[in-house]
Amino acid sequence: VFFRMHGLTSEQIDNFGQTLGNTSLPLKARFRALFALRNVGDDRSVEWIGKCLNDESALLKHELAYCLGQMQNKSAIPILIKTLEDVAQEPMVRHEAGEALGAIGDISVLDLLKKYSSDPLPEVAETCVLAAARLEYVNGCEDGTKSPYDSVDPTPSHESKNVEELRQVLVDEKQTLWDRYRAMFTLRNINTDESITALASGLFCEDSALFRHEIAYVLGQVQSPVATEQLKSRLFLSSENCMVRHECAEALGAIASDECVKILEEYAKDEERVVRESCEVALDMADYEQSGEFQYAGASH
Repeated sequence: VFFRMHGLTSEQIDNFGQTLGNTSLPLKARFRALFALRNVGDDRSVEWIGKCLNDESALLKHELAYCLGQMQNKSAIPILIKTLEDVAQEPMVRHEAGEALGAIGDISVLDLLKKYSSDPLPEVAETCVLAAARLEYVNGCEDGTKSPYDSVDPTPSHESKNVEELRQVLVDEKQTLWDRYRAMFTLRNINTDESITALASGLFCEDSALFRHEIAYVLGQVQSPVATEQLKSRLFLSSENCMVRHECAEALGAIASDECVKILEEYAKDEERVVRESCEVALDMADYEQSGEFQYAGASH
């Protein structure tokens, strides 16, 4: 849940933009500036966010792309296309740009998303398959992908509300990712200990790193300590894709128990930069969660 920041002057927006672009500041300060700009949502904010997509931090760049998608401002489409097409960008950044184009929902990028659905990188290709399917879905009916967690989901939820049925769809590698994601978001929305345990079982589906990272993300949205052990096990696995490990770290930050904070302090020294940086940001999130000042869970992807 966010503060809605209406009525900011252009000077205040520019101050947030300058903070976001200031590479000498700690990442957590730049993330807070990003979330402020996301909540403004206007063209000026989009411009500031887009300017930072050449940063050295893959974590920050992927968060920039995520926020541009969640803002659903069509002025972000050109910079997101450029980011998706740029093979020098890290896979997690290109993936997030593809997902963001799907979230904005403009049918004009459908052919582009279909083209990148056969990208050699599986996390990019799978993202673009889902994003293209979302475009066709939202342009054919009323958009049913707005979640109770103030986020735009990559798919609608599932018609079944039976936890065991949904778990079976979730972990069945023969099902399409579209249907497995639908089951995922429905298990999140049910939000019982049983449904969260079923959801966490998806962290062990070895067929798709993209799928596992989305599972970790939604576990961060629900902030349930029920999933702590499963999230820990994937963060601790050094051979796991960095997209998944970073998302597990941020989910632990959203849960914000004392145990989670200890884990994040330890992994803030990880060899993988994106994991280290995620732990830094996640510890800042945990501080907020524990202080009750304001929530930025659900902000970060």
